[in-house]
Amino acid sequence: MNRYVGCALLVSFSAFLGPSWAQGDESLSSASVDRGRYLVQIAGCNDCHTAGYAQLNGKVPESEWLKGDALGWQGPWGTTYAPNLRLRLAQLTEDEWVAFAQHLQSRPPMPSFGLNIMTGDDLRAIYAFVRQLQPLGEPAPDYLPPGQQPATPVVVFPGPPAE
Repeated sequence: MNRYVGCALLVSFSAFLGPSWAQGDESLSSASVDRGRYLVQIAGCNDCHTAGYAQLNGKVPESEWLKGDALGWQGPWGTTYAPNLRLRLAQLTEDEWVAFAQHLQSRPPMPSFGLNIMTGDDLRAIYAFVRQLQPLGEPAPDYLPPGQQPATPVVVFPGPPAE
């Protein structure tokens, strides 16, 4: 799961703020957006947060990126889903996003530990990239505690290694 380092937000929140939500946002400079796009790609964010991305060898149009996925990740922690980052970041200011990402503690397979050590500049670039995308799509399914059966396909992880 190291490939997913840097991808945040295995938290199921969503909102739709309309098409003018990013107007006047100074963080949307071309350089920041380009850097954010690059970071999203190399950190593996699309691998979970873009439906079909890994299966299609990354050949998913950018217009479909980061809309979340209904594929569940199931293990001893329950079942988690990669949320729609476009909807989630539409709810946050840049400073709120940076604080959120630096302190995120999430369930597997989200590698929040990698996100926690990203620089503020990198987190701001990711924010700029995601915010320039339209906040489209639907929220991912909600987290299910252990023992609850998901209604969607899942990837099943074994328990942690014995110590």
